[in-house]
Amino acid sequence: MKKLLTAVLSFTLLVGLAGCGGNDSKDVTTVKVGVVGEYNAQWDTVNKLLEKDNIKVELKKFTDYAAPNRALNDGEIDLNAFQTKSYLAKSVEDFKYDIEAIGDTIVAPLAIYNNKDKVSKIEDIKDGAVIGIPSDQINGGRALKLLEKAGLIECDPAKKDVPSKADITKYNKKIEIKEAESATLAKLLPDMDAAVINGGNAITAGLNPKDDSIYIEDVNLETAGDIVNVIVARTKDKDNEVYKKVVDAYHSAEAKKTIDDTYKDAFICAW
Repeated sequence: MKKLLTAVLSFTLLVGLAGCGGNDSKDVTTVKVGVVGEYNAQWDTVNKLLEKDNIKVELKKFTDYAAPNRALNDGEIDLNAFQTKSYLAKSVEDFKYDIEAIGDTIVAPLAIYNNKDKVSKIEDIKDGAVIGIPSDQINGGRALKLLEKAGLIECDPAKKDVPSKADITKYNKKIEIKEAESATLAKLLPDMDAAVINGGNAITAGLNPKDDSIYIEDVNLETAGDIVNVIVARTKDKDNEVYKKVVDAYHSAEAKKTIDDTYKDAFICAW
């Protein structure tokens, strides 16, 4: 009888423990975050910091810039973190998405990368050179402004930070500007003389803006404004306490150290 009682108690205890384990698992809140590119080491640090709150970030990787905002608006993901404030504003304007920024992340400088078989410095770019830029209006306009600062072209000042190729008023060098989806520019570089590539796509392609470019965007955090990257949520979820904790973890000293150590000044923390 004692053996039977002991067996019953042991079984009850095991069931109880198993039940506790199941409840712990169910208590973890998963937050799906859309990203583009392979510069995500900081999210590992964010997850370590969120363990105490039983929150886990699960990254959903996209290959192009158009998809993450649509996915967020449609409820396929909970947050995204890949875009500048200006790209977000244009996306909302064009597609009427009900999404908004809930926290700053990084500034990823644009830079001009050279085909080393053809160009070694910005002064080597001659008439007839082919230069690639992103095809979307926001990053493409920003790229044209960088080419202007490098002395290659001049743009209509009335267009401010978002000129198009049609707004080029003067070619100081008779270059050919080719537009392509931002993520493909590094792969296309061997067929060009140079290309303007943003920081995230450069890192994904194994390029470092500080070390591998021949001309880089001058970034001042005090005036960075619309080129700051952001974490974005659906507007109805902007005050979600779980999402606020994700932003707080991203804004930690630990996450900054991960970004600084991993990407070697390629990105500038914006908070």
